[in-house]
Amino acid sequence: MINIPSTLKISFRALRVNKMRSALTMLGIVIGVGAVIAMLAVGKGASQKIADQIASIGSNLLIILPGSTSAGGVRMGAGTQPTLTMGDTEAIVSGQLGAVADAAPGHGGVAQVVYGNQNWSTDIIGTTPNMLNVRDWKLAAGRPFTEQEVRSGAKVCLLGQTVVDNLFGDIYPIGQVVRIKKVPFTVIGVLAPKGQSLMGQDQDDTILVAITAAQRQLFGTQFPGMVRIIFVKAKTEEDLPAAERQINELLRQRHRIGTKQENDFTVRNLTQIMQTREESSKVMALLLGAIASVSLIVGGIGIMNIMLVSVTERTREIGIRMAVGARTWDIRLQFIIEALTLSLIGGVIGIIIGVGSSKILSAVAEWPTIISPFYVLLAFCFSGLVGIFFGFYPAYKASLLDPIDALRYE
Repeated sequence: MINIPSTLKISFRALRVNKMRSALTMLGIVIGVGAVIAMLAVGKGASQKIADQIASIGSNLLIILPGSTSAGGVRMGAGTQPTLTMGDTEAIVSGQLGAVADAAPGHGGVAQVVYGNQNWSTDIIGTTPNMLNVRDWKLAAGRPFTEQEVRSGAKVCLLGQTVVDNLFGDIYPIGQVVRIKKVPFTVIGVLAPKGQSLMGQDQDDTILVAITAAQRQLFGTQFPGMVRIIFVKAKTEEDLPAAERQINELLRQRHRIGTKQENDFTVRNLTQIMQTREESSKVMALLLGAIASVSLIVGGIGIMNIMLVSVTERTREIGIRMAVGARTWDIRLQFIIEALTLSLIGGVIGIIIGVGSSKILSAVAEWPTIISPFYVLLAFCFSGLVGIFFGFYPAYKASLLDPIDALRYE
């Protein structure tokens, strides 16, 4: 029967005798485990940041842009030809399209906003109350404008948090009057913060007004009812392709577009674009983790080399143990335990360094890092497997020594 306590005692004594060698042997494992944890934390943080940004733009979101104009064979790009109307929005949201949950128009531009002696240039969006549902936008204070206010063209507005900060400071904005293009608008609500989009755009630097007020008072229209964009929310993520197809069919019919004619509008699936970026970030995180794992393999090779040297140096000791009754598996277990101990201690130190590096990186670079307990446990277990795997060959070699030859070894 293998004497485990005795074998453990001998293994730890051998490691304590060569402290510097043991520390240098563990270095590869320490670096490997630390790098794996730090890289996966950065990658997971990036994925979470992108996921949060996807959620901030609105779930299951499609946008419809008007068509493009051509001049002398030069196409000017989407949005240059006014082809979308309020009627298109109403047709989309009327219930005819089974995959569509809601829709809201957008008509606006950039304008200067003034309150007292403060002014700020921001994005003005004329829309309907449906916009809050379509974009999953909550109110931090106040109320949304009503359908009656939209129909009457009431001069009321909802402010984004960035606008509030720059115009009002510590002043409570609800009920105050701001001037947009010298037209007075009463503040009836403040939008909850959404943060930056994936493109780096501040989504809180905006003002929502009734679309009729935007069309009549602020930006005008080339023809009655024209809108510059339509936001559409599908019922579920799985319904996005069906919603896109249904919108294309409906608008082609409403715009009387022939079978062989190109669309005078463009439907874009923003959620799909964002999710593609999220998947890319996940792949990058796994790639970084795989690259960092190479350090663990290198550390394992270092353990094997040192253990082989140790076998050579301790040949006489092995011979004495065999002569007094130690069996093959006693010798193997001794060297496997030494290798495993080096790996696990290195793994623990690597975990501490990896977690600490992630926290420092998050604080200094202001980049989110998420440390997953699963990845920490995985890195620790992998370091142990590396120790067993690379420690087995030296242990096997030691167990095959002939006791007589080992005792004669100088």
